[in-house]
Amino acid sequence: MSTKRKGRQQKKLIDYQIFLPALFIIIAISIPLSLYEDESLKILNMIFNKLVDVFSWGYLWYAIILVGVAFYLSFSKYGKVVLGNPADKPRFTLFEYASILIAMGLGSTIMRTGMTEWANVAVNPPFGVAPQSAEAILWGNSYSMFLWSFQTFAIFVMAAPAMGYILHVRKSPVMRISEACRVIFGDQFTDGVGGKILDVIFLISILAGAAVTLGLGAPIVTYNLAELLNIEINFTLTFIVTVVWVLLFSVSAYLGIERGIKKLSTFNMYLAGAFALIIMLIGPGVFILNYFTDSVGFLVSNYVDMSFHTNALSMGGTSHIESQTIFWFAYNATWAMLHSVFAAKISYGRTIKEMILTYLMAPTFISWVATGVLGGLGVNSYLSGDVSVLDTVANNDAMQAIPDILSSLPFSTIVLIMFITIAMIFLTTTLDSTTYTIASYTSTENMSKVEPSKYLRIIVAAVITVLALILMRIGGLPPLEVVSGLLGLPIIVVQFLTIYAIKKMIDEDKAWKTNVRDEE
Repeated sequence: MSTKRKGRQQKKLIDYQIFLPALFIIIAISIPLSLYEDESLKILNMIFNKLVDVFSWGYLWYAIILVGVAFYLSFSKYGKVVLGNPADKPRFTLFEYASILIAMGLGSTIMRTGMTEWANVAVNPPFGVAPQSAEAILWGNSYSMFLWSFQTFAIFVMAAPAMGYILHVRKSPVMRISEACRVIFGDQFTDGVGGKILDVIFLISILAGAAVTLGLGAPIVTYNLAELLNIEINFTLTFIVTVVWVLLFSVSAYLGIERGIKKLSTFNMYLAGAFALIIMLIGPGVFILNYFTDSVGFLVSNYVDMSFHTNALSMGGTSHIESQTIFWFAYNATWAMLHSVFAAKISYGRTIKEMILTYLMAPTFISWVATGVLGGLGVNSYLSGDVSVLDTVANNDAMQAIPDILSSLPFSTIVLIMFITIAMIFLTTTLDSTTYTIASYTSTENMSKVEPSKYLRIIVAAVITVLALILMRIGGLPPLEVVSGLLGLPIIVVQFLTIYAIKKMIDEDKAWKTNVRDEE
């Protein structure tokens, strides 16, 4: 085969009609954000704060409704539908499947929020609670758990049934939002400009969210690496860390999902479990168990209050959790389609019920345990006087609190190395699953039959990494984070369209009769 012919085939791997417009729009957004970072951030924060004031109730109801729909689809006739041939076994074992979803759903972010989010709440608690009091600290860890609960994972998974159905049951050659909505809007819209707009919106939200996530994820490694090596944090260190994790990703991408993402995800589960056990043994294990029990009890008692809290009466003034909850749900909405497309791709052989409940339960359980261990460690270091965590967080340097807390433990060198390793693997699996999804989404190959090209995934990773590094270097990352939150609004609309689409497709096909396992 000639080089020229190979080149033509390589170009056909990606649909430039949706990828290039999305990339150009992200670049066009990023340039003014970088040139005028302070001004952009001020304007965007003003817009976002106005959104919180006007639509905070809407985001809270949006998350609650998705949880309700998740349980409805799971326990109704729709939950029995198999994504694929009912006679085939699932692609992954339940442990492998849950591990991959956990790595995708949590990532390194749980390591940051688990250890420091309680402090953000403790210095600015809700319901008129005295700052830095025992009740404020209890609110803090319980709220950290709330952030990683059913609403978050319902947001992540509820477009997955439609995406999985078109891919594994209807055998669509492309797995795109536009294709999932074909049953609603028809062929003319899907194959025309309307479908392209839907797909470009998806890619813009994912590219922006990926750049922000990688930009925010890097400090989790660099702060602890700087502490370990006793060096200063600078862009050179960030660049080196980024290059290392991109190399790790490249190896994972080359090995493929079976030997790459799956192996890394399951290995990281064991490593994270060992890390938690070590902290319990060499650290304040009894305190962590007691505080975890208190936090779970407090969370269960106040879950409804947290779920519906808008502070309309402004009792005790504005607290941290009002804007944080709305931003959290809005930012999660930008990632919703990425999580759903990825979950759909790896869910061959699973029922809709298995897919939804695994994504609701497994990451929630692990995140509560992680928050209990990491948050308990942080609270103990504060109460014992070893680390002035609340002062550090109050000075807007929450990331520095993490190495300070870890360094207060015996065998701190080993602890820091394990923490850095887990964070690096999480960053690698996040980048891997992100590029896997984008490559699957933009590929012109038949995604119901093949995996996305490894070369295409590496190209996508390079684009995201370069964008993140440039924004970290010249500015523009904080404004883009707010933009990502704002992009959640159109994604919410698309989410509900996909929910309607899966019901309509299953009803049309009578799949609850024709595509279920024999025993069901």
